[in-house]
Amino acid sequence: MPLDQIIQTVAIYAIPVIFAITLHEAAHGYAAKLFGDNTAYMLGRVTLNPLKHIDPMGTIVVPLLLYFATAGTFLFGYAKPVPVRFSHLKHPKKDMVWVALAGPGSNLIQSALWALVYLLLLKLNISERFFIEMCQAGVLVNVVMFAFNLFPLPPLDGGRILVGLLPWKQAAALSRIEPWGFYIVLGLLLTDIISRFWMHPMMSVTYWFLDTILIPIRLLLQAI
Repeated sequence: MPLDQIIQTVAIYAIPVIFAITLHEAAHGYAAKLFGDNTAYMLGRVTLNPLKHIDPMGTIVVPLLLYFATAGTFLFGYAKPVPVRFSHLKHPKKDMVWVALAGPGSNLIQSALWALVYLLLLKLNISERFFIEMCQAGVLVNVVMFAFNLFPLPPLDGGRILVGLLPWKQAAALSRIEPWGFYIVLGLLLTDIISRFWMHPMMSVTYWFLDTILIPIRLLLQAI
């Protein structure tokens, strides 16, 4: 891939990725504080400052290496997880679900906002490619983060949501997977299992949901 195309792609995706990661992690910290755990707040992680959430290796080095090595066909990365002491929550098992859900929820909201900005640009006849593609990237990045983080295996948010919803015995069994969960997820990614059987269906449903909730906005913009 030509260098100028790589630089352009990185520039288009930079702002959506930074916002997606920052708001995702800040949402976890804010939800934890709301439900009784001040750990993230005391460590300065309930903030919109991306430097507090970026992991140099997981957020920058690993995605860039994978991007160059695979010509942009495979990307994977991660931010510094927000520390949450679930035992400090008012109702640990129940509140865990809301704390875990806050991160993907922020990505779903962001994807809708990027889609809204895209529709507004079209309505205003602004056809600048950079801004149009940035909005498209914003939708894609946040839909991917929403779908991926809901995969039901700890330490991903979906796994913690499932732990909070399951009966105690099953929840304890699932939570014991967490120390190896990252490696299991990475293996499933490399073998395309998550992409084929989870990401594609989840992303299709998410896009359908976004299209549905934006119908009133489209109708309003057409009427103006």
